[in-house]
Amino acid sequence: MELNSVKETDVLIVGAGPSGLALACDLARRGVRALVVEQAASLFPGSRGKGIQPRTREVLDDLGVGGAVREHGGAAPVGMTWKDGERQGAYDMFRRAEPTEAEPYGEPWMMPQWRTQEILLARLRELGGDVLFSAALTGLSQDGGGVTARLTTGEVRAAYLVGADGGRSTVRRALGITMTGETVDPSPTLVADVRIAEAALDRVDWHIFLGEAGLLTLCPLPGTADFQLVARFEDGTPDTTPEGVRALVAARTHLSEDDVTEVRWSSDFRPRAALADRFREGRAFLVGDAAHVHSPAGGQGLNTSVQDAYNLGWKLGQVLLHGAPAALLETYEQERLPVAAEMLGLSTRIHRGEQERGTAAQQLGLGYREGPLASGRAGLLEAGDRAPDGPTGEGGRLFDAFRGPHFTLLAVGTDAPLPAYTGELLRTLRTEGAEAYGKGLFLVRPDGYVGWAGEDASGLAEYAGRLGLDLNSA
Repeated sequence: MELNSVKETDVLIVGAGPSGLALACDLARRGVRALVVEQAASLFPGSRGKGIQPRTREVLDDLGVGGAVREHGGAAPVGMTWKDGERQGAYDMFRRAEPTEAEPYGEPWMMPQWRTQEILLARLRELGGDVLFSAALTGLSQDGGGVTARLTTGEVRAAYLVGADGGRSTVRRALGITMTGETVDPSPTLVADVRIAEAALDRVDWHIFLGEAGLLTLCPLPGTADFQLVARFEDGTPDTTPEGVRALVAARTHLSEDDVTEVRWSSDFRPRAALADRFREGRAFLVGDAAHVHSPAGGQGLNTSVQDAYNLGWKLGQVLLHGAPAALLETYEQERLPVAAEMLGLSTRIHRGEQERGTAAQQLGLGYREGPLASGRAGLLEAGDRAPDGPTGEGGRLFDAFRGPHFTLLAVGTDAPLPAYTGELLRTLRTEGAEAYGKGLFLVRPDGYVGWAGEDASGLAEYAGRLGLDLNSA
């Protein structure tokens, strides 16, 4: 994709990581013009964020890539500890549950980050979008009508700009937004994608090597021939060269250097937790690692990032295309900053061994009950709760009915009259069998959370108007 010297668009997204690509997909399916620019020449090549939590699987399914995620990923393997070349025993590092009607995904899913990004980019191209690679942001300015971004490839004028450009975000620095954080672990960590000779190590378990030389793990990555290697160091700078990685494996495991047939990618980092002081400055927003940096131990970084995009996308669409007041965009930070702070704390506690990877890590219990868009309660749910899955009573599933950029007005176990609205922004559905809801009316937001709930439609039209949804237009 090429860019002329001047380009106009509705939303400029800086960064083609998981959050930037997810946001671009969400905007594209709404008909919002969005341009994604990435300073690198191609997508990120490593496995880094490999764990996809159940709530994020629901998000990806709604974005139209659920089938690809199932095809190219797999369940997290069980841990197998080793010492002195001998297996010491297996243990499971994750909470696993059977799927239920309300929660169709019961366990974390493994897929390397590069594959997640490939899938999202393919979906974006299906929707008519693309990424401009080798285009770095060099500066930006704002006025009352939009944002002007200066790139190495030219100038872009956009109504809004979103920084999805990672923990060292150029956008965040240009906006003057600081991050507050801490070092989770002062010890450096090496992560690499390697291939191991088939006869040397099985791909059934997540191999954990314990010994005086230090901890090293090898996790088979489903849908690939690779293992993700993670090794912790007490001090110094890890040798990330192929030769250094092979020597490390030989020093900390029973494998030889020759058993490592290929080193495909490697990097080193020091685990830290940091949160941007704010997620917005004028017409510019931060999502993903640009707004919050996690220890990878909790498996929350990529997941929280994708859900940032999912929260912001529908709000931008409502303001740009459907006349919602600009104040709706203020709710992005109000809803997502507390969630990011909560997930940062969880990631840090898991890294330090203070909490297990339990139910909280799956992110199914996160919501916006105390948020500015939560109004009412009915049945078993309160506004701000995640909208559960369940049968429609007609052989279908609620998640199938929710899928897409629209709102859904769900009437469960009640014959209360529904608005006569017939536009494309709202679908209505009556059902008797959605037990997780109880009885009542529920307005489900495009991002799968209950925005409004009540026993009848009193107050619904006024609430919907705040979101750019005019229920009085029949």
